[in-house]
Amino acid sequence: MTTADDYDAWYRTPRGAWIGGVEFATLTRALGANPGERVLDVGCGTGYFTRRLATECALDVVGLDPDRAWLDFARAHAAGGERYCAGRAEALPFPDASFDRTVSVTALCFVADPRRAVEEMLRVTRTRVVLGLLHRRSLLHLQKGRGGGVGAYRGAHWHTRGEVRELFAGLPISGLTSSTAVLLGGGGHASRVAERAASWLPLGAFFVAAADVRAVR
Repeated sequence: MTTADDYDAWYRTPRGAWIGGVEFATLTRALGANPGERVLDVGCGTGYFTRRLATECALDVVGLDPDRAWLDFARAHAAGGERYCAGRAEALPFPDASFDRTVSVTALCFVADPRRAVEEMLRVTRTRVVLGLLHRRSLLHLQKGRGGGVGAYRGAHWHTRGEVRELFAGLPISGLTSSTAVLLGGGGHASRVAERAASWLPLGAFFVAAADVRAVR
């Protein structure tokens, strides 16, 4: 079983740092947040992305996760004034329109009712929701995702574009877009060269879906 310390330490390895950097850049481009905006990170885990959103983007961030041990780790390593609370994606403990933007990084891959989680994210968000998912049409899925997955990917759901459209179908959104990143996950020279093709070759392992929230009248 992966501990919070082991998980977070992986991002400090050369490979983890490169993958984390690519994923963070892809997320922040899709999020389009302005300094000072209030952002919710659903399924924040150890707070890796939460910390970076707070320190590098100057955002007012709240991280939410159901695992209290991982939240303890996140709180102990808080770096930019971010705050953390316990809760589930399917029943967010916040009033309507509490946040300017909401982000969730691979958490929906492990949620039993992802449609309900998306509904909840839209409910508490004023402007934009961004989801980071695992992409079924990727080399990583062939390596780590088949047959129920291995290691940290065991039990994860890998999404397709069609499934993402179904997640948002009929909900109060507009401008649903998607992109992928991390074509090759080795982190070396070949990975960096291959990443230049990510904008036109939608086969990356990291699938980012973003939608604007449409006010319900």
